[in-house]
Amino acid sequence: MNLTFTPNETYRDDFSFHNSAAAIARFPFPFPEDQYMYSVNIEPAVSRDPGSVFEHTFDVDEHYVSEMAERARVLEQDPERCMVMPHMVPAAWDILEVLMEHLARDYPAHFQLTRHGDAWHWRNLALGIDQHFTYGDPATLPCEPLEYITRQMQGDFALLDQRDNDLFMDAGMVTCPADWSLRFDAGMSFKQWHSPVPIANQIGVFDRALKYLLNIQVGQPVRRLNWTLTINPRLDTSPETFHQWGSDRSKVTADNAGELVHLRVELQLMLRLPRSNALLFGIRTYLISLDELVTNPAWAQRLHRVIRDLPEAIADYKGMTRYRQPLVQWLSRFDPQA
Repeated sequence: MNLTFTPNETYRDDFSFHNSAAAIARFPFPFPEDQYMYSVNIEPAVSRDPGSVFEHTFDVDEHYVSEMAERARVLEQDPERCMVMPHMVPAAWDILEVLMEHLARDYPAHFQLTRHGDAWHWRNLALGIDQHFTYGDPATLPCEPLEYITRQMQGDFALLDQRDNDLFMDAGMVTCPADWSLRFDAGMSFKQWHSPVPIANQIGVFDRALKYLLNIQVGQPVRRLNWTLTINPRLDTSPETFHQWGSDRSKVTADNAGELVHLRVELQLMLRLPRSNALLFGIRTYLISLDELVTNPAWAQRLHRVIRDLPEAIADYKGMTRYRQPLVQWLSRFDPQA
């Protein structure tokens, strides 16, 4: 597959990010019905719908080069966004192998991998990277293996260690989170890092999800969609940078909501790593402004109803309480039954 990358988009300051018509058409709209409530909503991560975000295990799109530049900016300011506990080093090499294999197989025009035993040669033509290294020897890479490969991958990655019938967030690269922090969650168990989520804990969603995830087998990855709203096309909405983006929520009006408010959808992947048995939790983020979203009338109508009828606790958790009323007012013009 040959991709055309949009150069020099920004996710801060002047916010020049935008989606092409093709990107809008393949956007993973997350609402199958006119109302929303938490569910496990997990499906096998099998290839389907050629050209969609579900065609390949790891999706690369037109924003690739811009997102990698944004990741580099975040890491320059805050290197601790990438973290690997000592016992997770084998899993870091594991994810490097898995990601390189998938990229080279699914996007051969842009990524190439050759191997002769432990002597590997990796080429990332999109970013101009040409690297000979020895698998398992960190001295042959410019940085440790998890950081090296995820500096070349869209989305965030958490590596979960499975022990004591639980999952623990013991490694990761997280530079574009939706209001959570790897630094804060590091070492936490599955239920601990999900504890802020309202309602879902009470109805047993995470009990079922954990039981399911513990039994994921090698070669049988699964995925799900999650969503929230973000003001401006800002990828890094972490607690560490809240002082930069928190006040943006007060700027939304019934006139500018289409420009400022962005639907933020996470395509979450859970994949068992074959060498280490760690669980890879990938969080691939897609952004779309409401001005772009409403070019699809069915999406516009449904989003109005979802936001209008969202339980208050969920709206508060997703950070939209302050601007929910003007947002619903703006969306209502696209719903004939409003």
